[in-house]
Amino acid sequence: MIAGDAAAPTPRELAAYLDEPPQLATGSPGKNGYLRLGFERRENRTVLADLDRRAPLLVQQALYWDEAMPELPCVFMISNAGGVLQGDRNRIEIHLGRDAQAHLTTQSATKIHEMDHNHAAQDQEIILDDGAYLEYLPEATIPHRHSRYLTRTRISIAPTATLLYAEILAAGRKHYRDGELFAYDVFSSTVTATRPPVGSAEPRELFTEKFVIEPARQPPAVTGVMGPAHVFGNILLLTPPEQAAAVAAAVPAGRNPAAQCLAAASRLPNDAGLVYKVLGSETQPVRAMVRQFWEIARPIITGCPVPPEFAWR
Repeated sequence: MIAGDAAAPTPRELAAYLDEPPQLATGSPGKNGYLRLGFERRENRTVLADLDRRAPLLVQQALYWDEAMPELPCVFMISNAGGVLQGDRNRIEIHLGRDAQAHLTTQSATKIHEMDHNHAAQDQEIILDDGAYLEYLPEATIPHRHSRYLTRTRISIAPTATLLYAEILAAGRKHYRDGELFAYDVFSSTVTATRPPVGSAEPRELFTEKFVIEPARQPPAVTGVMGPAHVFGNILLLTPPEQAAAVAAAVPAGRNPAAQCLAAASRLPNDAGLVYKVLGSETQPVRAMVRQFWEIARPIITGCPVPPEFAWR
C-alpha cells in the first residue's frame, strides 16, 4: 500500500481556485478524509484484513450478502460529512492481494456542494495483484452550482486481475427549483492504469483517460459532447484480452429506446480491456445501463450472476 497524504501538483484547470476558505483551512481535520482498504484471500473467502479510516470517510465492516458469490466481501464506503465541501482533500487506497475479490460501493450519491473559495479533491490508489477481482461501483456524483472538483485515480493491475470501475456524473441538481444544469465551474477526472513493475523495470503505463468539463468556458450541451443528455456514465473493465473480447461481443451498442440512452464500448490500448460510455437524460436509466454491463461482464469473468437489485432502488 501507498501510505500518507502527499498531494500531487494542482492541475492547470484548478489553478484559479486556490484561495483559502474563510472557514476551516484546506485539508484541516475533518476536511482530509482518508480510507485504506486491504483485502486478502483466506481459505475459501476474501476478508477485509486491513482497514484504516479518518473522518469524514469511514467503513464499518464487510458484509457477505451476495448469494451467488458468498465468499465476496461487499463494502459500503460512507461519508458522514453530508457531501463534499470547498477545501476538502480526501484520499482512498484500495489493495486486493492475490486471488482476492471484493465489491465496493457508496451509501448514496456524492454531492459536491456550492463553493465560493478553493476547490475539493479526491485521490484514489487501486492496486490489484494476480488473479484479483474488484467491482467498484459507486453511486452518481452530483456537482452543485459553482462547485470545483478534482478526482484522480491511479490503478496498478496485474495482467491476470480484473477491475470493473464505474463513474456516473450528473449535470447537476436537475430537479432543484427551476433546474440546475451544468452550473458548476470545473469537473476534472483523470484515470491512469499501469502494470506492476517486474524486477527492476519501471511500471508499464496502459492508458490515461482525462476529461475536464468547464461549462462556462465550453458548454457541454452541444453535438459531439453531451448533446441533449444530462447524465454521463463511464465504465472501465480492465481484464485479460480473452475476457474483454467476450464481453465486447455481448454488449449491445447504440440507442436504447426503452432506457432513453446511448451507449457503446471501445477497446482500451495495450490490451488493457474495455471502456463503455453511456449518455442519458436521467440518472436512473444510466444506472440501469451500468448494471446491464455488470450483468454481462460478471458471468463471463467469474461464472456467477449479479445479485437481484435491492427492493428500495
